[in-house]
Amino acid sequence: MRIIVLGAGVIGVSSAYWLMRAGHQVSVVERREAAGLETSWGNGAIIHVSSVQPWAAPGMPLKVLKWLGQEDAPFLLRPSALPRMWRWGLGFLAASRAAAHNAGALANLELALHSARCMAGIRAETGVEYDHAGGCVLKTFGTAAEWEAAARAHEALAPHGLVTERLDRAACIAREPALAPVAEKVAGGLHFPQDEVGDCSRFSQGLAAWCAARGVAFHYGTTVTGLIQRGGRVAAVATAAGEMAGEMECDAVVVALGPHSAALLRPLGIHVPIHPVKGLSVTVPRAVWPEGPRNAILDDGRKFALTPLGERYRIVGSAEIADFDTTPAPARIGALMRGVAQLFPALEKADSAPGALCWAGLRPMVPDGLPRIGPTRLGGLYLNTGHGHTGWTMGAGSGHRIAEIIDGRRGGFAAVA
Repeated sequence: MRIIVLGAGVIGVSSAYWLMRAGHQVSVVERREAAGLETSWGNGAIIHVSSVQPWAAPGMPLKVLKWLGQEDAPFLLRPSALPRMWRWGLGFLAASRAAAHNAGALANLELALHSARCMAGIRAETGVEYDHAGGCVLKTFGTAAEWEAAARAHEALAPHGLVTERLDRAACIAREPALAPVAEKVAGGLHFPQDEVGDCSRFSQGLAAWCAARGVAFHYGTTVTGLIQRGGRVAAVATAAGEMAGEMECDAVVVALGPHSAALLRPLGIHVPIHPVKGLSVTVPRAVWPEGPRNAILDDGRKFALTPLGERYRIVGSAEIADFDTTPAPARIGALMRGVAQLFPALEKADSAPGALCWAGLRPMVPDGLPRIGPTRLGGLYLNTGHGHTGWTMGAGSGHRIAEIIDGRRGGFAAVA
């Protein structure tokens, strides 16, 4: 089949890879000048099988309301966004029930584990390089109570395939010597052997180049303006600008446009409850702290992650509901860096160091935290979107899954009717 994939982030490129391997004629349309330049560019760089639980959870709606308007809140809801997201908010409230949250966690874990296996296969076949490292993700806790509660929650997923190792203070320091100067701030930690780190943007670009060399057509700098249907099926993609301006005929379309998916689908009467949630990151040269952590550190109480990424550190934290604004707000960056400096004082001014880059991107969040992967009611139109904070974790597996669905090898995963 002639299949057009819309979007060249990690989800779109992974979809193109698996569809090409299944024998399809694949084209990818991307408005930017290369793959992996939007949501895939500055994420936390962690493939965290251990952290796929939906954000909708018991008690979370009240926390979000409590944090309303607080610039240093880990999850900031700006009042200006409220009128446009009330329906999404009701879905988030419903998904925060314990039963819904637990079911979502299990479904996401299954896909994340599948994705990890797919990722290993892609590395073996393509040799793509993206600053990959495995078995180096450590989550730290400031109190024994927080450590115990988190350990129990993660260990409950052991029957479903998640591996968690408890580390006391001494074991944390043995695994990560950079914690030694602040040992009194670490009550314990959790090590996740299945988690990995890597540059999502570099992976997306490397895999796109590998696919292009084998026949996948990538049309960069091309904006999608709509989908054309004939006889109850999608028949073409309408584009503006770029070398493919006009109509691109096809047999099927995969929408992998992240937070922009909903706007494209709405004129067709297909409503996907995706809302953009802004995330922040600060990327700095590793030279700012050469003796810094060799493991990715996720600090539970201070709500940040610090990831060694080749010759860089990637620092991430916070979520902000502010529509499609991608400006890294100085107040939010400041709050993030203050939290990091509480554990690692050497990074207090890292965001202003030469070569530092502050970035913001939009996570495509759905209320229940379950990505939309599968067919729509319009023939030939498929979705691979709505991954929220798990796009890098689930990208390879989501691409494999949509290829299976299109070829009729399995049913949809949270498919849109």
